[in-house]
Amino acid sequence: MQFGLFGGARTKRSVGIEDSQGYQSFIDYVMEADRLGFRHLFMVEHHSTGQGQVSASMTLLAYLAARTQRIRLGTAVVVLPWHNPVLVAEQAATLDLLSGGRFDFGVGKGYRQAEFDAFCIPIEEASERFDEAMAVIRQAWTSEDRFSHHGKRWHYENMLVEPAPLQRPHPPLWLAAGSKDSIRRAAREGYNLLLDQLASVEQIIERIAIYREECARIGRDYHPNMVGTARALQMIRSEAEREAAYATRRRVVGVIGDLARDKLAGRIEDDTAPLLGTPEEIIARLRLLQAGGATNILLTDPNASVANLRAFAREVMPAFTSTVPAAAE
Repeated sequence: MQFGLFGGARTKRSVGIEDSQGYQSFIDYVMEADRLGFRHLFMVEHHSTGQGQVSASMTLLAYLAARTQRIRLGTAVVVLPWHNPVLVAEQAATLDLLSGGRFDFGVGKGYRQAEFDAFCIPIEEASERFDEAMAVIRQAWTSEDRFSHHGKRWHYENMLVEPAPLQRPHPPLWLAAGSKDSIRRAAREGYNLLLDQLASVEQIIERIAIYREECARIGRDYHPNMVGTARALQMIRSEAEREAAYATRRRVVGVIGDLARDKLAGRIEDDTAPLLGTPEEIIARLRLLQAGGATNILLTDPNASVANLRAFAREVMPAFTSTVPAAAE
């Protein structure tokens, strides 16, 4: 089993000082994860939320590429309907070079109505815009010569995308998916799979099985690390802390929005998605995930706490690896 991070910095609307502190604390968090041996960071992208979520994900990842050595740096996800695909291909290839080939390119079509409204893009066009953008990006990264593209949304003539990515033919592709059709599509079209932090343990196991079966059907080699499963981390030390942890979970779900509340229609106490509990309870939850094929776990911590990372590395990771990371001791 391997562990990584999922999420991003949080800022506040201010004169800039608090925003700077928000980014710096997240940078410190990722640097510590790198020292502790966490495998991945997947960075979110959101716009116009009022919640201070990361908007320029590849810019922040480029900075982190210079401050880290081993951790892989990914997007989760670049919402392609909002972006010029050639510019995205150039930015992603540049990031792959700057990171020494540690970049993972996670993409999605988006789901938040308010964000599409802010860009004045009909959400009904998300799928067709995504498909065209990915076709352009794949062509940009695999064409040896200049290319032209004349589609419904984008037009390019005699285009040459520079630089080429370091990883060939391109960085690993990841797709955020949850429905059966989208999971099967991810398998067929060469994507690794990102599973969300709200899905129950049972849903995660079911989705991994669908992905694995589709890989087998089309003759694609499968490895468990091709699936990344996001899980909220809320470690407690006593029963007295449990209710506060549930309150935090309610708040986080509220920030994620109406879609999250629909998925979690019921009591937070019955929610099996988060790694919420004592170290022993978290280990037990992880063992259930591991038995179902989820062996690439991406931790999301709303506080981006270095202390929480160290505690997880010291008290949970040894149950799945042979040693305690030296930085956690």
